[in-house]
Amino acid sequence: MNITLRQLRYFLALAQQAHFTRAAEMANVSQPALSMQIRALEDAIGARLVERTAQGIVMTPQGRALEHHARQVMAAMTDLEQGMRQPGQGGRLMLGMIPTVAPYLLPEALPILRAGDIGRDLHLREAQTERLLEELASGRLDAIVIATPPEDDGFAAVPLFTDHFLLAGSNARIREQAGRAIAPSALDPGQLLLLDEGHCLGDQALEVCGLNRRASRLDLGAASLSTLCRLAAQGMGLTFLPEIARRQETAAAPGLAVMRFPEPQPSRQVVLMRRASTCGRGWFDDLAATLSRAAAPLLA
Repeated sequence: MNITLRQLRYFLALAQQAHFTRAAEMANVSQPALSMQIRALEDAIGARLVERTAQGIVMTPQGRALEHHARQVMAAMTDLEQGMRQPGQGGRLMLGMIPTVAPYLLPEALPILRAGDIGRDLHLREAQTERLLEELASGRLDAIVIATPPEDDGFAAVPLFTDHFLLAGSNARIREQAGRAIAPSALDPGQLLLLDEGHCLGDQALEVCGLNRRASRLDLGAASLSTLCRLAAQGMGLTFLPEIARRQETAAAPGLAVMRFPEPQPSRQVVLMRRASTCGRGWFDDLAATLSRAAAPLLA
């Protein structure tokens, strides 16, 4: 059975208009051309699809069945065409983001992304760095936002912003630290609250303090930064709070106070990364600019 997409498109126009002349106008072809394609379609199927009447046309049972399947075929073709487009030109964009960035950056970034072409078909994935890198390498994600970019020629990255670490704790604990130019390495490791293993923020906090996990007696295995901040607000210890999270976490935990470290302040570099083999022309730079712009008010 040799059926073309053109024939299906003309047939669906005829099914919608129930009139050859109006269907030809809808398909932007001449009526004889449309009639010829409908006859060829009937020959390929081996059955009449429409019956001509004085008022127009009536679908036969085979015509009604074909209309159902033709709509499915054309919908699948639309999805295929969209999938082949570049992000920012109607194409789908699969974006991953680490949990210590996503809850703070996305509320600022999504309205900007949705207002532009790049956010019309945007799918988001929140996961830890190792999982995001695996899914980026396998093609399940197109780009990821992480804070520990690997040295790998298979990836290309652009910096989005520098995120300074703040010291967070209860008002009483932060007052104890205030007035002292305390360096991260001078903190009591027994007072540190850390994220569970696998979260890059916990590893970065230990790195700037020159510690390992065994040195921290309060390694509670917390799965979220919000949990750490609430424990810190209750006086359970001190934690590192990325500046991008300051506004949201201090609002959610009224007893939480923060202070800056002296220069050079510890920080992390947040980057947008793609596979080096993926063409980044247009969409990647646009996405990076949008995410950087969204982060600016959080870091002001």
